[in-house]
Amino acid sequence: MSRRGVLMWLASLGVLALLVGLWQLAALRELVSPVFFPAPARTFEALADQAGSADFWFAFRETLRRMALGFVTASVAGIALGSLIGLSPRVRPYVEPTLEIIRPLPASAVIPVFVLLIGLNDRMIVVAIAFSALWPVLLNTVHGFKTVEPRLLEVARILQMSRWELLRKIALPNALPDIFAGLRLSLTVSLILAVVAEMLAGTAGLGQNITLAARSFRSADLYAGIVVLGAIGYATNVALERAERYMLRWRAP
Repeated sequence: MSRRGVLMWLASLGVLALLVGLWQLAALRELVSPVFFPAPARTFEALADQAGSADFWFAFRETLRRMALGFVTASVAGIALGSLIGLSPRVRPYVEPTLEIIRPLPASAVIPVFVLLIGLNDRMIVVAIAFSALWPVLLNTVHGFKTVEPRLLEVARILQMSRWELLRKIALPNALPDIFAGLRLSLTVSLILAVVAEMLAGTAGLGQNITLAARSFRSADLYAGIVVLGAIGYATNVALERAERYMLRWRAP
C-alpha cells in the first residue's frame, strides 16, 4: 500500500473514531434515554455476547445466503438482458420506456406483491431481492452497451468481427465500468431487501433479530445488529471493489 493509501486509511479510521466518540458523548449526556440509546460499550458487549451464540450465526448465514442468491440471480439476469437490449438498436426504443416506468418503484413496495403471489416463505424473500436488485444492473448494462464508440463499431465491421468477438473485445470492456456501478447499487439493495423482507416475513435472519430486539426494548442488541449489517455492507462492497479493480486493470490509472 502506498503512503497516500495508508494516510487515507488512517484518516478513515479517525473519522470512525470521531463518530464513536460523539456517540459515546451523546450517550453519557443522556440526550436520549439509555433505554433507547445505549452507549457504544453496551452495544459492543451485546455484540460479543451474540457472537458466542449459535442462533446468531445461523441468522447471519441465512441473511447472507438470501442476499447472495438474490444478488447473483439479479446480476446474471441483468447483465444478460442488458447486453441484449443495449446491443439491439431496434429493440431498445420499445423496451426502454417500460424499464424507466418500473425503475422508480420503491424496492420495499414490491414485497407485499410477492407475499400475495408466493407467500411468507424463504422463496418469497429471494425472489423479492432478485427483482429489486435487477434494475440497477439491467439499466447500467444497457447504458454501457449502447454508448460504445461508433468508430469502434465501424472498425469491427471493417475487420469482419463476429458478434461474439464484437461483444468480447469491444462492447463488454466498454460496458464494464457501468456494469460494476450497477452491481454496487444492486448489492446495497440486496442487503436492504434481505433485512426488510425478514422483518416482514418473520423468518430467521438478522432482520428478525433486530425486530425482536426492538419489540423487547433490548436496545443494545438492536444497535449491535445494525453494526453487523454495516460490517456486512462494508465487507461485500470492498470485495466487489477489488473485483472491479482486477477486471478493469487494463484501464489507465
